[in-house]
Amino acid sequence: MKMAAAICLQHVGTPPSINLQQKQHHHYPTMRNTVMMGLVLRGGTSSLSKTGKRVGGVVRCIGIADFIGGDLVKFDLGRWLSDVEEHKALAIYTPHEGGYEGRYLTRLRYQGYYFLDLTARGLGDPETTLTKIHPVCPAHLGKQPIARWYFPPEVDYRLAALPPDAKGLVVWIIEAKVLSKAELQFLALLPSLRPKVRVIAECGNWRKFTWKPLKEIAGLTTQMKLD
Repeated sequence: MKMAAAICLQHVGTPPSINLQQKQHHHYPTMRNTVMMGLVLRGGTSSLSKTGKRVGGVVRCIGIADFIGGDLVKFDLGRWLSDVEEHKALAIYTPHEGGYEGRYLTRLRYQGYYFLDLTARGLGDPETTLTKIHPVCPAHLGKQPIARWYFPPEVDYRLAALPPDAKGLVVWIIEAKVLSKAELQFLALLPSLRPKVRVIAECGNWRKFTWKPLKEIAGLTTQMKLD
């Protein structure tokens, strides 16, 4: 009787639950393997065999930018502040992924500046909108009568509302690449009309954060050659 039971156990084998656990053990990679795989795919030098399987790799860190981010290793905030005070109107070019301009905006805020954020699309005439009383026609949706409201100058209104300890007002304009050269020229001359105003215009994108004087972009510093 005992020998028959032993023979049955040999034919049956291990319980199904144990086999299920053994099958599931190799299907799900651990967190450590997943992280290492991502590191190798991102910055490694591993190669692929003919079968398409990765045959080993080494994670290389080229510089300090791989650890703390490329935007944090550019020690140009001092030059940024000096250029803002010197030129008073700058055209900036930001990376497509965005986020870099926030560091420079925050540093201006630490210096005591207040901000007026505007978009170039729908701005209208910059001179009229920023320095003069200008009309605005709200949408009537085809049912209400067409009305016209008058608003105070955007820049003068903000300047009058600044606290006494404020250093000035920064007019930060996004999508300024759609503005014409005449409109950019007015923005470049706005700090000379309002001495406490600084102008930052986002005029496009570049692979790294950079800036130029807005007068150069608007063509105010070009000298004509006389024959």
